[in-house]
Amino acid sequence: MLAFAVWMLAWLLWSGLYTPLLVVLGVISCLLTAFLAYRMDFFDEHFFQPRRLARLLPFWGWLGKELVKSNFQVARIVLSPKLKISPTVVTIKALSQDVLGQAILGNAITLTPGTVTLDDHEGELLIHCLVRETADDLVSGTMNRRVAALTERT
Repeated sequence: MLAFAVWMLAWLLWSGLYTPLLVVLGVISCLLTAFLAYRMDFFDEHFFQPRRLARLLPFWGWLGKELVKSNFQVARIVLSPKLKISPTVVTIKALSQDVLGQAILGNAITLTPGTVTLDDHEGELLIHCLVRETADDLVSGTMNRRVAALTERT
């Protein structure tokens, strides 16, 4: 029920349109989302406990900083007359043993400009990087460690 309330509040804030038809459609949309999430056992994951949700804010701050840095790096590469790219594909082993942590890691990598997660099979992520330096950063494991710390059970 809390998830429905949060989704409804977000929908109301982001839509900005409050005609009866649209509000009813928003309620139906949020109810359908809540029903599907319940059917998928989305809320049974250990991650959705209040003490673990407090880890999200520092992670989001760190990820936001990484996104900005990557955006500038990719813009510099694209705007460079010589287009200094060195496409690289690397494989890393996710430190997080659960599927939620592996999904967060894969999505965080894909969100970062210049990288895309091509495959995630049994905790092994195949990643394409625009430049070798980014691949080296991923192999060093900073993002992997942060995601593992975010999703670890305590």
